[in-house]
Amino acid sequence: MSAPHNRADLFLLKPGFEDPAFPDAIYFDRFSALLEGVLRSFPELERRMVVHHVDFARPRVAVAALAGEDNQTLPRLVLPPGVASGHASAEHEGRRSVAGAAAIIAALVELYG
Repeated sequence: MSAPHNRADLFLLKPGFEDPAFPDAIYFDRFSALLEGVLRSFPELERRMVVHHVDFARPRVAVAALAGEDNQTLPRLVLPPGVASGHASAEHEGRRSVAGAAAIIAALVELYG
């Protein structure tokens, strides 16, 4: 779990994971990969947040701690306390979160230009 801070927490799936439903294959999440590309293209964005790379398997304890048990879908951007976004889809313990690559990119533009 992340320590208290004033930066957003971005949760992405670690690449190279296995899915028990489809054995003998290695996967990556295309939406997490898309956001990795955005961060590499705009490194100043990455400095404004804490990026977490988490395992495919659930429960995703770090995600649940900040976004709630029902909000473990990734990728997910958990906003700092008190920060709002029109793209947020959930709230847990005073922190709003944004799910999905398109909504996260829109929220990053909204919040950080």
